[in-house]
Amino acid sequence: MKDKLQEIRNYLFGNKRGITILYVLSAVFIGLNCYFIYRDIYWLLFFPVFLVILYLYFYSLDKILLLITLVTPIAINITQFEFNVGVSLPSEPLMLGVLLIFIIKLFYNNKFDSRIWFHPLTLVIILQLLWMLITSMTSDLPLVSFKHLLARLWFVIPFYILGIQLFRKRININLFVWFYAIPLLGVIAYTTYNHSQYGFDEQAGHWVMEPFYNDHTAYGAILALYIPMFCGFTFSKVYSRTIRFFAFIVLSILMMALVLSYCRAAWLSLAFALGVLFIVIFRIKLKWIFFVSVILGFIFYIFSFEILDRLEKNRQGPSANFVEHLRSISNISTDNSNLERINRWQSALRMFEDRPVFGYGPGTYQFEYAPFQRSEEKTLISTNAGDKGNAHSEYIGPLAEQGLPGMLLVILSVVVFITTALRIYRRSQDPEVRMLSLSLMLALITYFLHGTMNNFLDTDKASVPVWGFMAAIVALDIYTRETRLEEK
Repeated sequence: MKDKLQEIRNYLFGNKRGITILYVLSAVFIGLNCYFIYRDIYWLLFFPVFLVILYLYFYSLDKILLLITLVTPIAINITQFEFNVGVSLPSEPLMLGVLLIFIIKLFYNNKFDSRIWFHPLTLVIILQLLWMLITSMTSDLPLVSFKHLLARLWFVIPFYILGIQLFRKRININLFVWFYAIPLLGVIAYTTYNHSQYGFDEQAGHWVMEPFYNDHTAYGAILALYIPMFCGFTFSKVYSRTIRFFAFIVLSILMMALVLSYCRAAWLSLAFALGVLFIVIFRIKLKWIFFVSVILGFIFYIFSFEILDRLEKNRQGPSANFVEHLRSISNISTDNSNLERINRWQSALRMFEDRPVFGYGPGTYQFEYAPFQRSEEKTLISTNAGDKGNAHSEYIGPLAEQGLPGMLLVILSVVVFITTALRIYRRSQDPEVRMLSLSLMLALITYFLHGTMNNFLDTDKASVPVWGFMAAIVALDIYTRETRLEEK
């Protein structure tokens, strides 16, 4: 197919007859556009854009991946509630196109770096996909589960599998980060302006980022995800002063937006990443971390009654005051957001107890959890309709939907990613590779911790950077072992 396109291109631009045909086609296109515009029909105006994108699919797939990255922060989710069908435009149709081209090329020429397939992180991700396939076949709602699996494929194939090859050139890792961050700045400007119209009220902060992000938790998770990356760009001396200056401006805007997001989970995740940075820089040994964890766990067990009693007495609700808002994190007596999470987690655990191995099927939690709720655990925002989100956890959700193996595979992917990133950081003598590996690790640590309280990997907004950052780490691991990662 690629050879045929090359022949057509040579014919059109390589001789006078071809150029004449091109002029005639252009004149016909202009004439048709004039007619359609006269009839108030404008879709034909986008036909040249379609042709350019089609050309890039066959000749420059890396540019398509960067284009998808660029449009993802400003993509808008269109949902048809009657048929439970939602699609994020224009990002997800472009991802589906990449998935189809990948399948065609894989069968057509079968040229792919085998080291990618046999990398430990890739093997874990393949096991996850295979287990999703098995649990989709045993699912209570197979149509929902297979749709969920297909959506996961069009996230993983473009931004993990193909992303690894894209990031063979190190500069593409930087471009990938900047291409997402630049439109994100536009979303931040839009959100901040809307928020200012309500006096930066805490309640308004939950929805002012719509329609680009569905609520402040998804928005906050992405802000926290990118802050470590721009800390790396700002404070690393491998970049020019100009790049560091602009990175500092972006970092400042991200920090401001994170504070205004009122997303407590994002604040906690960033603080946790800072703690991990401290451990890495000062080379604190694993045995000491384990020892301190055991001591803290023992203290919690000894004083568990007093701690729970104190938590139950905390009635601090969400607040515009930063300190008071942080205190509301531990409010498990009156905070509906916290109580609803507990309700969802308890329901998921009961679903797991009912089907511990295969679960109810990928993507089915929101349709199946209602009978597992208990009246005494319900809140003012509880629902039985299955229209207000899922299990609010990247770990407990798979436990209910894919059984114990599903959750263990998620945890294993986190462990393999972190150990790979640490190995690169300790092994490499290249300052940029060390900075990138550390920044990518800390960035995804914010998401992994945030994932204990929310889950967004079924959306393009989170999937593009999360799978992309994983791909970047694997690329650094594979292509720096022999110092073969291209600089430019």
